Order: sequence, then C-alpha cells, then structure tokens
Amino acid sequence: MHKEPNPSFHEETEEAISDRIRRDMKKYVHRANFSFKDKMMIAARKLADEGHTAYLAGQITARAQDGQTFWSTDFTRNFGEITAADLVRFDRQMRVVEGNCMPNPAVRFHLWIYEQRPDIQVIIHTHAPFASALSMLGEELIIAHMDAMMFYEDCAFLPDWPGLPLGNSEGELISAALGAHKKCALLAHHGIIVGGKSIEEALYLIVMLENAARLQIRASSVGPIRPVDESLAPPAQEFLMRDSVVNLTFDSWGRMILD
Repeated sequence: MHKEPNPSFHEETEEAISDRIRRDMKKYVHRANFSFKDKMMIAARKLADEGHTAYLAGQITARAQDGQTFWSTDFTRNFGEITAADLVRFDRQMRVVEGNCMPNPAVRFHLWIYEQRPDIQVIIHTHAPFASALSMLGEELIIAHMDAMMFYEDCAFLPDWPGLPLGNSEGELISAALGAHKKCALLAHHGIIVGGKSIEEALYLIVMLENAARLQIRASSVGPIRPVDESLAPPAQEFLMRDSVVNLTFDSWGRMILD
C-alpha cells in the first residue's frame, strides 16, 4: 500500500536541522580527556602515520601558558617515536628552559608568526609529500572538493623559497604571507605550514591540507580540475571548522593512536 511521505521530514528547514544536530551533539557527544603532552604526542604520531615525515624535517610548536615560551618536540626524534616525555620548552632566544633535549633550530621562523598572530597558539610545519609536490610545481591549492572547504580563501601561497630556515628571512616571509587572518600556507619548493588556536585545530588542518593536495595531484593527472561554486564554500567551511567537528576528529585519531 502506497504511503504518503511524512510532511515533517520533507518540510524541515536547514536551520532546524542544524539546530537539532547541535542539540544532539551537546547531549550525546563528549570529549576525550587527553593531557597537553598527550595531545602533542598524538599530533606527532598522527603526522608520522599520515606520511608527513620521512626523517627529522618538520616541527610542532605550541605557546606555553606564560605566553613567553614555547613547547616543541625533541629535534633528534622522528615524529613516529615521540612520547609525552620528548618535549622541550624554549624561549624567544631559542634557549632551553625546560626539558632534556633541544628544539629543531628551524622553529625560529615560528617565532615570527607567533609575534604577528596572537590568535595562533600552535604551529605545525611538515614536508608532506603531495603538498610538497604541488610546491615543486608552483601550484596553489584549488578548492574543488568538500573535504577541502576549510581552506576556502584561507590558504596562502609563498611563491619563492628563501633557503634553509635557520635565520629570520623565512619567518618574515611566511608571517607576511599568512597576514592577519590566514591559517595555512603552501610554501614553494618546501612544504606546508598551519597555525591553529589549539593542537586539535592545527593537526586537523595540516592533515586535511595534505589530503586536499593529494586529491588535487591525483585529479589533475586525469584532467582539468573544476572548482566548486563559490557560493557553496562558506557554509561548508563554517561546518567543517566548528570546534565540535575539529575536536571530535582529533579525539578519534587520539584513541586510535593510544589504544
């Protein structure tokens, strides 16, 4: 026997659906209880799992609570072997103030970004393979898939490589490229960098940025890429960058790494 569709299902507005999702997430979804050091370890291990590093290149840094010093991972260890004990705190002169190891000397350029962007609490830089391939081609990121919508108008492009990042020039260039608002950048002949308000957000962004680069490389090998309708990008970006989506994604990765 034919049944008429439920009118309430067909007539529910997008606003009502979004409100219901928010209520359900608040009621049923709960955060994992990871410590700060656990989160740093999770970020490092996830980056290793995702192929972001094959040797000692790449850094994770985070502002310390005092606002004047910064945490990072041990320079001598690959991301894949980082534990909660392999953290070091250093000051703006790159002097170790806590820990028994040294930060990667290249984190000096992170200091320029922290100085220019008080909203950024965590910076991650890697030589992820697909993003690095784009950087070798001199290509900017094309926003052409739902999983890349968080980067709509939020991925800067640094067209020239200033050389080994041990001095100040790269810090000046990258902080200028990010400007006052952008969180991500594709660095020509180098890799990628992201800044986030938390470890969760920075890790989420850099994993998804490499994923977007991977999709772009693979799609472009078949034919020209067709960008999305720009009117659809902002609402998708807003949804994908909600704290609930970002944090629950991080928690899922954390449980898989620690279990």
